Amino acid sequence: MADAGQIRLAAPLAHGQIQPASLDLRLGPKAYRVRASFLPGKRRSVDELLSALKYDEMSLEGDGAVLERGCFYVVPLLESLALGDAVLGAANPKSSTGRLDIFTRLITDRGDRFDEVAPGYHGPLYAEVSPRSFSVRVRTGTRLNQLRFRAHAQSGTLGDAALAELHRTSPLVDGPLNLRDGVVLRVALDADAFGGIIGYRAQKHTDVIDVDRIGAYHIDDYWERLPARDGRLILDPGDFYILASQERLAIPPDLAAEMAPMDAAIGEFRVHYAGFFDPGFGAGPDGQPGARAVLEVRSREVPFILEDGQFIGRLVYERMAETPKALYGQSGVSNYQGQGLKLSKHFMAD
Repeated sequence: MADAGQIRLAAPLAHGQIQPASLDLRLGPKAYRVRASFLPGKRRSVDELLSALKYDEMSLEGDGAVLERGCFYVVPLLESLALGDAVLGAANPKSSTGRLDIFTRLITDRGDRFDEVAPGYHGPLYAEVSPRSFSVRVRTGTRLNQLRFRAHAQSGTLGDAALAELHRTSPLVDGPLNLRDGVVLRVALDADAFGGIIGYRAQKHTDVIDVDRIGAYHIDDYWERLPARDGRLILDPGDFYILASQERLAIPPDLAAEMAPMDAAIGEFRVHYAGFFDPGFGAGPDGQPGARAVLEVRSREVPFILEDGQFIGRLVYERMAETPKALYGQSGVSNYQGQGLKLSKHFMAD
C-alpha cells in the first residue's frame, strides 16, 4: 500500500513499523493542546476546528515535549492516506500506550466516529492524546496507536460455532472455552497466579515517563502492587489497574482478535484500551496457548467488586485476508509474547 501510494509517508518507514496485521502510526513535529475532545463531523476538516479550539502549540522535534496528565492534545501524524473505495481502516492504541493509561484515538477529516477511516478516504490522520495517569514525554516519530485495513466486503467476525470448531483442532485458550459472541475471558485474582501479587494500581503523583525509553523506570515509583486478598479486588472509581486473565491465549496464524472495551452486561467498568491481538500472539513453541491477556481496567461511576474467575472481557475474532509472512513474536520487536501479569515495556523487570 505504501509502494502504491495508498499510505503516504512524511518520513521513511521505521524499523518494526509494519506489524503482522497493522501499521504503527507516528506522531508528527507539532502537537496542539485543545480545550476538549472533539470530532469534526461530515462537513469539516480537523484543521478548521483546531483553529478555533487550540490554545497552545508545541514542538515535538528534538527532545520532544511533555504532555500533561488530564489534558487533551491533537497531533498530526507522519502518515496520511489515499485509500481505494473498497478499503477502510480501524485504529487502536498500541499495547504499551494502553498500559500507560494514555487515552489515544484516531481522527480524520470529515469523520464522525473515532478510530475509523471511511472507505476511499484521502487525507491526513490525527491522534487525539490524553494521558490519564502519568504525564508523558513524546517526540516526532513516537508511536502511540496502530491502524488496520479491511476490505470493504470482508466477511466479518467468527461466530461462536466456528470458534468452538476451531478450538477443537487449534486451542484458543488453555482451559475451558467459554463463548458469548466471542471468547469470554476471566480475571485472575488468586494468590498463586503470580506469586501473591494480582495486579497494579497507578499512583496519583509521579515523575514524567518518556514513552520512547524502554526498561528505564522502577515499578514502585509509579505503581502500587496489589496483594491477593481472598480472591477479591474492589475497583475504586477513576483508579487505573493492570490485571491479567486466567486464560492463556494463542491467536491462530490466519486470525486476529480484538477485545470489547466495555460490556455493561458484566459490569460498569472498562477492561481494555489497546485490545488488539496480532496473528500468532501467545503461541508457544508448540503452538499451544502461552500468554495471558493483560487487562487495563477502570471502574466507571461506582466501586465494583471483582472476584477470581469472574467474566471480565470478550475477544472477537476475524479472518486475515491471508496468513502474514511473519507472525507476532517473530519480528524481534514484540515485547509481550509469552506474557503473564506484565506492565508496559518501560518498566524494569523485578
